[in-house]
Amino acid sequence: MQPSAEGAPEPTPKKPWILRAIRGLVGFLMWLLVAIGVLWAFGALWFDFPAEAYRQPAAWTFLGLCVAVWVFIRPRWRANLGIALGVICVALWWLTLQPRQFRDWKPEVALLPRAEIDGDVVTIYNVRDFDYRTTEDFDVDYQRMRVRLSKLRGVDVFINYWGSPYMAHPIVSFDFGGDGRVCFSIETRQEKGEGYSALGGLYRRYELIYIAATERDVIRVRSNYREGEDVYLYHLKAPFVREGFLEYIRTINELHERPRWYNAITNNCTTAIRHQRANNERSAWDWRMLVNGFADELLYERHAIDRSLPFAELKRLSHVNERAVDADQDPDFSTRIREGLPGMPPPP
Repeated sequence: MQPSAEGAPEPTPKKPWILRAIRGLVGFLMWLLVAIGVLWAFGALWFDFPAEAYRQPAAWTFLGLCVAVWVFIRPRWRANLGIALGVICVALWWLTLQPRQFRDWKPEVALLPRAEIDGDVVTIYNVRDFDYRTTEDFDVDYQRMRVRLSKLRGVDVFINYWGSPYMAHPIVSFDFGGDGRVCFSIETRQEKGEGYSALGGLYRRYELIYIAATERDVIRVRSNYREGEDVYLYHLKAPFVREGFLEYIRTINELHERPRWYNAITNNCTTAIRHQRANNERSAWDWRMLVNGFADELLYERHAIDRSLPFAELKRLSHVNERAVDADQDPDFSTRIREGLPGMPPPP
């Protein structure tokens, strides 16, 4: 600092305000990235730490160490660097976690489906066909189902809501006429005593399963036995039905040989359906593929389901819970829940 002509020191020039603003913005972004990383790592330890009894202590210990580093280490960039290195260590450990094929599974997901293709004939093993009395009381039954590709007539989609209008579970059903219908439900594969956690689904807590089932199983348990669930049924105007079915067959065989993780964002019941088509045939991405309670509205806008009625009226008529309850034990369950639905082709 140089003295002025009068002998007083000259004031230090201030940095332009724009430089101060940029520095503040960079600092905020660094803090935000570190905070997001810490929250992610906390969840990874909370849900995925190998020793279940120590999951919560491990998560809280990590968070406490991060807070201590932030409070006591100066300058601030050193604190951010130390916390970031901790997050990276957790991430490197987390990436080593591998899905497993053999656990003490719930009976609903105990057997993985697989299939064999012999010319026109596809034989699917371990097709679930449980007979429910309640959601906890049922007869376990897995069947072998044989269908002919030449008899594939079309594909329908069930949209299942379990409480929130924003989130739903789609189930795809392929119609083989006299050979029957095959449903595919993409779900988490849970162990006995394990429940579903939406946050846990963001991590490596659940393996992925493609359930192959009859409609009397996978639809009826939702419409007739689970409380507070609503099921809607739409016929899809799908141009690549055969290719889509064969993609499901390919995927269930891959999962039978090599397990994968479920992920609530990247590999869930809706995004996985989109992946059952070749890249050049997939529909454009839309936010409603994640907030999938609006999936039927998206299908309507893209002319993939019936448009002879306004969407609100179509959705009202497509609600099949009452039909499913009436047809509960009827062998023609699938036919009865479709009678008179808009855009539904006549039975064979």
